[in-house]
Amino acid sequence: MSETQEPTTSNAFRLTGRQWLGVGLFAVALYVLTPVGWQRAEKLETGPDYRLPFELNGDYWLWGRVAAQAAATHDSLILGDSVVWGVFVKPGETLPHYLNALEGRDRYANLGVNGKQPVALAGLIEHYGSAIKGKEVILHCNPLWMSYPKHDLREKDDPGVFSDWELAPQFSPKIPPYKDSISNRIGKVIDRNMSLHGWTSHLQYAYFGESGTPRTIPMWTLDHPYENPLKALTFKLPAPSDELRKEPVPWYTTIQKENMPWVDLARSLQWTSFLRAVEILQSRGNAVKVVVGPFNEHLLKDASRVRYLALKQSIEAALKERKIPYLAPDPLPSEQYGDASHPLSAGYALLAKQLVAGGFLAAAEPSK
Repeated sequence: MSETQEPTTSNAFRLTGRQWLGVGLFAVALYVLTPVGWQRAEKLETGPDYRLPFELNGDYWLWGRVAAQAAATHDSLILGDSVVWGVFVKPGETLPHYLNALEGRDRYANLGVNGKQPVALAGLIEHYGSAIKGKEVILHCNPLWMSYPKHDLREKDDPGVFSDWELAPQFSPKIPPYKDSISNRIGKVIDRNMSLHGWTSHLQYAYFGESGTPRTIPMWTLDHPYENPLKALTFKLPAPSDELRKEPVPWYTTIQKENMPWVDLARSLQWTSFLRAVEILQSRGNAVKVVVGPFNEHLLKDASRVRYLALKQSIEAALKERKIPYLAPDPLPSEQYGDASHPLSAGYALLAKQLVAGGFLAAAEPSK
């Protein structure tokens, strides 16, 4: 350096140990308090017949909030896939609605979520349903997920309609069609244990998403180049729609009979996951009762129906062996199904009566 050259300066600075501690505490506060503060600002109104909005079925963080509120306000919670949610009916025609009508009060909460196969449902309950404690829980078992190897996630090159890989076991048991890298799997494990990640995912679904597809802010700005993304954060959740998702017509008007092969229960990934969901709920002091089906046996060809009945017997035997209270109702009248597993409104009304008959849904003491 020459004698006339000015010494260069730097904008860098060093933090003392106490200052680093302050930064760390601030980061922790931001991590913990931001989702909590958001819940206070974003009002969640869950009145009678509430069910998660269809376009938010991938918003696990919101489902956790709904589950927590339902656990605080209802005696009994009904968990399952779209059969519980009610894909062919309006909110006032679901199974929880008809059970509440028979009860004469708002006892049963609808925690069904579209597309949540047992592999996903177990993960949803484990990572986002911790508030479900000491309740009566009716868990729906949909045999549809064991009808084909691809539904059971056993086809190496065909994941079927499964998309909830964030909820699936990342390492064990091994899921044949799951091809993600080790680093991404580790990332998913970390993400689902971080409330901040769940909250940011919630924003992508509830405020920037479209038709059930989450979008980041940069993706959103591509479609709204002249709008301020902060204005999209209205703190108002989409209300559950009263619009029908599918036309409520009998299955035989649109579907042919099928020859479903059915998988061996002892080797079924979906069944193993279903039992894991039961165990997680029981470990939290819930009194779990299982409703098996009723699957639409009218849709099955003769040979397939024989195999299904054998599977159903195996399910009942497994539940009985584990001393899990269950009910496996007879199939509903053919005209009361919209497809292989979803009842129409009259079917839900009849199923509700069957569940109440004989005291199956009488109040039970939570398991210890």
